[in-house]
Amino acid sequence: MNESDTTSFLQLESRTPKETYGAAELPAAPATSSASPGHTCVRWVTVEPALVLTMVSVGLHGPLSTQYLWERISQDLSYNGSETSGCSNDSSDPLQKVVETMTAQWNLCIAVAGFSLSLLMVPLLGSWSDVAGRRPILLLSNVGLALQAVVYLFVMYLKLPMGYFLVGRVLCGLSGDYNVLLAACFSYVADISDRRSRTFRVAILEACLGISGMLSGIIGGEWKSARGVIEPFWLVLACNLASAAYVYWCLGETVLPDPSARLFSFRHYKSIWHLLSTGGLSSNERGRFHRRRLWLYMLCFFIVVTVHISSTDLYVLYELSSPLCWGPTLIGIGSAAQHLAYITSLLGLKLMQHCLVESWMVLVGLVSNISGLLIFSFANTTAVMFTGYAVSLLHMTMTPVFRSKLSQLADPSQQGALFASVGFVKAVCFLVASGVSNSLYAATLHFMNGFTFLCSAILLLIPGGIIGYLQCLEQRRDP
Repeated sequence: MNESDTTSFLQLESRTPKETYGAAELPAAPATSSASPGHTCVRWVTVEPALVLTMVSVGLHGPLSTQYLWERISQDLSYNGSETSGCSNDSSDPLQKVVETMTAQWNLCIAVAGFSLSLLMVPLLGSWSDVAGRRPILLLSNVGLALQAVVYLFVMYLKLPMGYFLVGRVLCGLSGDYNVLLAACFSYVADISDRRSRTFRVAILEACLGISGMLSGIIGGEWKSARGVIEPFWLVLACNLASAAYVYWCLGETVLPDPSARLFSFRHYKSIWHLLSTGGLSSNERGRFHRRRLWLYMLCFFIVVTVHISSTDLYVLYELSSPLCWGPTLIGIGSAAQHLAYITSLLGLKLMQHCLVESWMVLVGLVSNISGLLIFSFANTTAVMFTGYAVSLLHMTMTPVFRSKLSQLADPSQQGALFASVGFVKAVCFLVASGVSNSLYAATLHFMNGFTFLCSAILLLIPGGIIGYLQCLEQRRDP
């Protein structure tokens, strides 16, 4: 390292992470062939490729595991109504209802096994990243997801009891699952963006989720149709390993790591509690105002994400069942159509920024989501189902605004704790959504397959009212 490089490094070290990385770009490593893992290899390389790779694996995992459970349970019960289409055309077939119910119950058990552990690990790991750096938890999350894929492959190839899937979910939950990866990615973007550009930068990350979902939907559907369920799981493992390699070799750090920072410390939970109890500020009138907004935005985020997860969990099962009876190809196309909303919402958000305040953008997303869910609840043909997907193309404008609003309410040194809190809320969303939606779906099959979608549409009226209240509150506060 020459003298000028040493001087630049000392200048960076003497500044806070926010001052150091306040621009939208990270400092590049010297152009050598032996860049250390702690530096970026290319100036424009950010966290987005790692997010896409990991979420492709997650997007493949969900539908493939549900279809494997369906086929495995069908074999165990000697149910052969799905040899060509995925279900029996006779909607009153009692054996088909048993297969649907058991599949939903296994999905619930597997989800609870992982996300109950991530409830403890996400706040711990996310807050730890404020002092230890973002890269360690990005690596840890990918390792946990890779171990889960390995366990699933063993179960499928050796036809082990389905209870062994719980082992994979436990290993994944101990590493924070992909919720901690999302927390690290959004914290990373908050580190390198300013308040003005943050909403759109967060929306780009949300769009990366859509791109990965589309890729996994198309690839998974076609591959499963041609080669069965097991082979595509090798791509799940490969994506996690590739994402970990990218983080290790190419991704720069945005936080100056503290070598003395301990992972297992109650201090990390206390920092989150301080953020939530004070709004990140002192307990004066301004702090109370911040705290109220923070909690209300958290509540809106919780309801919206719970509805989104509960619907996503049931789409594949709903499409496999009569009267739709979709096969792997249509399920893959449907998954791609569902994730296209991330891209269209990003474009819609960019256009709406020129003429609407952020609260109105959320309301547009709510109308799109409610309309789509109402169509899904009564969908009995493929055309109607895809109409619901088309109407829902703007429903992902809500979560980027919520994340950006929450990030702006926290201090730059609290971004990890903030997004760890958001990750914790999202883990709770998974538990609530998986428990309620799968149970409600199984309980209402006898009179209306889409009843869960109808309930979700009604539930979304609550955040609509909260956003209206917050908009009035902020207008009175900042006329």
